[in-house]
Amino acid sequence: MDKVLVFLADGFEEVEALTIVDYLRRVGIFVDTVSIKNDFFVNGSHQIIVKADKLLDDINLDDYNSLYIPGGTKGAERLRDDQRVIDIVKNFDKNEKIIAAICAGPIVLERAGIVSDKRVVSHPSVEGDLKNIGKYEKDQLVAQDSHILTSRGASASIYLSFKLIEKILGNDAKEKLKPGIQQDFIENYFSFKY
Repeated sequence: MDKVLVFLADGFEEVEALTIVDYLRRVGIFVDTVSIKNDFFVNGSHQIIVKADKLLDDINLDDYNSLYIPGGTKGAERLRDDQRVIDIVKNFDKNEKIIAAICAGPIVLERAGIVSDKRVVSHPSVEGDLKNIGKYEKDQLVAQDSHILTSRGASASIYLSFKLIEKILGNDAKEKLKPGIQQDFIENYFSFKY
């Protein structure tokens, strides 16, 4: 079974975290949101409180074949500064499991030392913090290098979602999701009264 671990720390960017969770679940990928605190309730960067599915100390890493790190500067810094998170990222990299990070999230990958030879993109505000990377892909919304995917920010969340779906389940799953998403957008856009 395809199962993804999504880290949540206070200050996470809500759009970046929840868009990925939503899209992955739409195609049947099992996702656990995992709080790094000793509390299920995690406060996003815009004061939206989300209840995580699990606590970090209660998970079994063997259950997951992918992990995702949302941005939000404060949330990403908390993840970067938590040695348990760094150890998990290193473990996933060693086993060549899929690792994705968006916005400020790549600072976690940089701290773990797993992108020194990788192409990486992030939010421009943390580009200067990414000193130990292979190449910065500033013109890309999503950069993929082997099993590691990085993305620019909230506005690229949908693109990263599609890339993750493609990486986990293949192109057919991604293509099946696209028409429904586009139709939802069209129906909602044209029925909205300004």
